[in-house]
Amino acid sequence: MAAAGQEGAGQEGAGLPAGLVLRRSARARRFTLRVSRADGRVTLTLPARARERDAMAFLHDRADWIRAALAGVPAPVAVAAGALLPVEGAERLLVAAPLRAPRLEGDRLLVPAAAGRSGPAVAAWLRLAARERLAAACAGHAAALRVRPARIVLSDPRSRWGSCSAAGRLMFSWRLAMAPPEVLDYVAAHEVAHLVEMNHGPRFWALVAGLVPDHARRRDWLRREGAGLHRFVFLP
Repeated sequence: MAAAGQEGAGQEGAGLPAGLVLRRSARARRFTLRVSRADGRVTLTLPARARERDAMAFLHDRADWIRAALAGVPAPVAVAAGALLPVEGAERLLVAAPLRAPRLEGDRLLVPAAAGRSGPAVAAWLRLAARERLAAACAGHAAALRVRPARIVLSDPRSRWGSCSAAGRLMFSWRLAMAPPEVLDYVAAHEVAHLVEMNHGPRFWALVAGLVPDHARRRDWLRREGAGLHRFVFLP
């Protein structure tokens, strides 16, 4: 949910539960709660002039709902030897090996054996793979629509898999390298279509359908499984 106004993480001094994000919005007319399936973050949005005391009462009344929602958030997985990591939609067993960069061998992903190196090395490897695949997919779809992206940028957002700016800059999550190739291709087509139609109206979806006829099935995969790609932690 887009919001204007103040935003901050809950702090003991402010009387808010730890881990809660309190967001004041000039557009909000009522209290709303959201639990991110990516990282379990609880966001409470409230009208700009609402009292914090009323916000806390709202939270208290919905404590059972919050607990149930958090129970459905996938547990984090540290990316290290012995873990299973999806690569192009297929699970790969991470195996420590005396090398500097990850290497895919069948259903195994060989990772640096040095302590603390596996996570960052795999993240860099996935980012490179995502850039290569997204660049190729975007080039193909852009040629079909006779447009040209200004730039392709990779990041690790929590709330979206891709975006298109008014200047033609396309942004993608590098975690798409973990998704099935057809899903990555759909996201590329979706954002390239925005170079023609900067909206989600009928003409936009007609463009997407022309590029990816079964786009609804691929989009459904992201809705069902996408949050699970965020449970993998690549810290040293």
